[in-house]
Amino acid sequence: MMTALDLPLALRVQIEKAASAAFPYECCGLIEGVFEDDRAVITAIHPTRNLSTDADRFEIDPAQHIQLLRSLRGTGRAIVGCYHSHPNGKAEPSVHDRMGAAEEGFIWLVCGTNGSHAQIGAFVFEKDLFRALKMNETASA
Repeated sequence: MMTALDLPLALRVQIEKAASAAFPYECCGLIEGVFEDDRAVITAIHPTRNLSTDADRFEIDPAQHIQLLRSLRGTGRAIVGCYHSHPNGKAEPSVHDRMGAAEEGFIWLVCGTNGSHAQIGAFVFEKDLFRALKMNETASA
């Protein structure tokens, strides 16, 4: 059972900057990484277009998702999750996130931001629920 994830500081900063730049709308993207024992090691993030027209929703562009899947074939890395922001919201999954989640074992990084300050929470979707993960900040990917 996954209990933690390693997130390099530079990638954390990228997510926080994307959340601030998109404010008051949600930013979103895909998370690349590998699974090692009971943790996920995040190796890259891939910002994507938010196709949602609602300020408080996100929809990752399927074409970008498919393109990333193809580019990761044979590399040993995979799309392990997604990230998005909650403008003026909490760093935890919302009711809308719960309704949109489907993939078992998928990691969700949620960045709560007020436009100048940001906080990230890490979760894994399992058995129709989000479970919090311990987030280890690392120096590099």
